Amino acid sequence: MKISDDVRYIGVDDTTLDLFESQYKIPEGVSYNSYLILDEKIAVMDTVDKRKTEEWLANLKRELGGKTPDYLVISHMEPDHSASVAALIKEYPSINVVGNQKTFTIAERFFGNIFPVRTTVKDGETLSLGKHSLTFIFAPMIHWPEVMVSYEATEKILFSADAFGKFGIPSAEADWDDEARRYYINIVGKYGNMVQQLLKKASMLEIAAICPLHGPVLKGDLSHYLEKYDVWSSYRPEEKGTFIACASIHGHTKEAMLKLKAILEEKGEKTVFCDLTREDLAAAVANAFRFDKSIFAACTYDAGLFPPMEDFLNHLKAKNFQNRKIALVENGSWAPFAGKIMRTTLESMKNLQLGETLTIPSALHDESALVCFAENFLKN
Repeated sequence: MKISDDVRYIGVDDTTLDLFESQYKIPEGVSYNSYLILDEKIAVMDTVDKRKTEEWLANLKRELGGKTPDYLVISHMEPDHSASVAALIKEYPSINVVGNQKTFTIAERFFGNIFPVRTTVKDGETLSLGKHSLTFIFAPMIHWPEVMVSYEATEKILFSADAFGKFGIPSAEADWDDEARRYYINIVGKYGNMVQQLLKKASMLEIAAICPLHGPVLKGDLSHYLEKYDVWSSYRPEEKGTFIACASIHGHTKEAMLKLKAILEEKGEKTVFCDLTREDLAAAVANAFRFDKSIFAACTYDAGLFPPMEDFLNHLKAKNFQNRKIALVENGSWAPFAGKIMRTTLESMKNLQLGETLTIPSALHDESALVCFAENFLKN
């Protein structure tokens, strides 16, 4: 992939990894993006996961055409981007590794002191490569404390670290929003305030392209991507509609919630349903953030909450879930506790409007209760 005459893509695709960060399903794989700036001084922008070191080095050497890189800029020390640092230094021992103070603190914890030449930069500092220059903008907790992005002024490129990344490989013709949302909410979602700070800094720059560490390079009209990040990081609902997250043991709760979905849709409500016992948890978390309303339905289990729902709610809390309207459905054959436990967990989150709890005793026999529940949910 050629970004420009002087800026080259040297990243690699990983289509055989099943779980990103050992927890997020990636059926379409993921890319480890790395870039090369060719100038009087040559800069490598990040490395890749150890799974793809040899392929990445081959890409680098092909684009170098026999030249030697002068700098390695490390924007993020997470191993999927830094695991090939040692291999690069072994190949080019004179390379000057550029990072901030926290970069090198974390780097030495991974690699020991393997940096023969290093440059420690401060927020706002600029590195000249010739006609190109890189200005370093610190972006702590997006989503590690050492993260920084780099702005190349000549071609107006923002090397954005993990920001604006997505699951999937760049060549796949997939909609950006869904996998970028699933990536953002689950990877970065906790740190919305820090993302807002970065967006304010970015608004002062003229940006023609965004080069993230995962997913496609973004060019052209960037307003859509910037708008999505503003919505996601400010915890505002992205769409009006209802997300139903259901954790059913023997299927009775699920059957009732599918009927509720149909009732809501008959009333004109956009509704998305998820079976938490079988579907992707990361997608469920992303959908809860996507819509302005949710209904959480679960069974009582061992006088507590059925674990798939408990896990889901814990993930929501960890990602700073807030500013939504929620109603609850519980099922219990003799002592229903699920609603009380869900409500207690949700009350510990920010700015949630908690509506009524509908109790299903074992199985639903009268749909009129669902109709009334749906009407109250949409009205209040």
